[in-house]
Amino acid sequence: MLKKRSRVRDNRKVILGLLLGLVGFCLPLFFEFEGLSMAGHLAMGIFLMAAVFWMFEPIPIYSTSMLVIFMQVVLLSAQGPLYRTAELPGTKPDPVGEKIWRVPQTALSNDTLYLKTGDKSYESIGVEILQQGEKTLIRSEELREDQVVVKQARHPLIGYSPVSYTEFFGTLANPIIILFLGGFMLASAAVKYNLDKNLTSVLLKPFGRKPVFIVMGLMLVTAVLSAFMSNTATTAMMMTVAIPITMQVSQEDKFRIMLALSIPISANIGGMATPIGTPPNAIVIAALNQQGVPIEFGTWMLLMFPLVLVLLLVAWSAMRFLYTPSLESFKLDLTSSFLKSTKAIMLYAIFGLTVLLWVTEASHGIPSGMVAFLPITGLTVTSVLKKEDIRSLPWEVLWLVAGGIALGISMENTGLAVWMVSSISWEMLPQLMVLLVFGLVAWMLSNFLSNTVTATLLIPLAVSMATTGLAGEGFSLIISALVIGSACNIAMLLPISTPPNAIAMSTGFIKTNDMLKIGMVVGLLGLVLALTLSMVYWPLIIK
Repeated sequence: MLKKRSRVRDNRKVILGLLLGLVGFCLPLFFEFEGLSMAGHLAMGIFLMAAVFWMFEPIPIYSTSMLVIFMQVVLLSAQGPLYRTAELPGTKPDPVGEKIWRVPQTALSNDTLYLKTGDKSYESIGVEILQQGEKTLIRSEELREDQVVVKQARHPLIGYSPVSYTEFFGTLANPIIILFLGGFMLASAAVKYNLDKNLTSVLLKPFGRKPVFIVMGLMLVTAVLSAFMSNTATTAMMMTVAIPITMQVSQEDKFRIMLALSIPISANIGGMATPIGTPPNAIVIAALNQQGVPIEFGTWMLLMFPLVLVLLLVAWSAMRFLYTPSLESFKLDLTSSFLKSTKAIMLYAIFGLTVLLWVTEASHGIPSGMVAFLPITGLTVTSVLKKEDIRSLPWEVLWLVAGGIALGISMENTGLAVWMVSSISWEMLPQLMVLLVFGLVAWMLSNFLSNTVTATLLIPLAVSMATTGLAGEGFSLIISALVIGSACNIAMLLPISTPPNAIAMSTGFIKTNDMLKIGMVVGLLGLVLALTLSMVYWPLIIK
């Protein structure tokens, strides 16, 4: 009976999500938003549909990304049916008097008139409207009798130069995607050859027998692994270390809660440390790369190290206060045995060389995306990973990131992102207030949406504010993107906020209220710390 009710609720959620997504897509097609091109309306429909689908998940989130790319190829690419044969319809203006003309009402967009310069090209001029009607009377100093007026101001070609479909498909081979793929393959190989568990055993030995310091060791190891592996994979792996410890502790001892919470919290925080740690990092770097502002692997680590280190200390101190262990001593079994087979040694060499090249990118200049192809190629050529290992990689995450990158392309090219932020007088706000607004919105949304989705929605807005100058002279795209990315990563209030939280919740050792307490502390203090770094530390690194 309970299963039946659960299925009914799930079906209702799916139907509601599909309906709201359809409404979101159709809304811009039935209502005209002033100042937004026809292509911008289409991009807004795709944006709203994607936001709803990512929120309600009537279809898997990676499927939503696939749908986004498909719809952009069909509706916004130069080869799509809307633009493949499209031409601008034109008409001659009717002279009425000196500098006074009569043109079709559809040719005007507010006080702007578009003049046809080619089959697919135009230029715009400002006019004064004297009399409205089907044929509108205007005054213009620039219009001449031999010119052709674009008959439809809302034509799909107005305000948008359609890009090739390869721009959208090409996101699947974006250097950020390759970077993540390299990270996934290293993580898969590390698990296959027990490198992760052996490193954990070695790294935990210095932390002794005191419960609070055992937790500190688990957090540091988890954070380090999460910097180079996916947060989800790290949490799943480290839970296999934490659960046996937890099972040996009395149910009344809060040490159980502290242990179970420490893994997802440190995985979420540690993921910020490197460009490959979490998808929001990739989205930030991809957006900056598109604007000609590359961030090297080592530079990212230098920027994020203080934030990660302090937040780990904050989280550990908060858990130590909220969930003080009753035990005074606990002995860990930390036996380790590194495999010595040829393939295992190959893995150690490739893993070490890859990480070394990533960390020292500033000195040798090889982009991290290129370095990532070393493990992709090396682990397969040496048969360290076989075809069944390749099949088991989390390909859906790559599709998710690719969909986000593609959405950012269309939002920028169609003018949608600019339009979305132009209604706010950002120039009236001081830089710190702009960052605070972005940070709070990103943090709040990420607690309910995927942090990847939130970053995908907000980063293009920051890019538009920077490229158009809407936020004033003091606005920094790099710092704003870092604040948004950081705020997305520190959102961990609820079990649904991040996959690591969900994994930890599934153990049964913690309750939502436990997660809420520590998530609130880390989130709010993390936001304050990020804003502080944006004013004091980050400008010194990126100047």
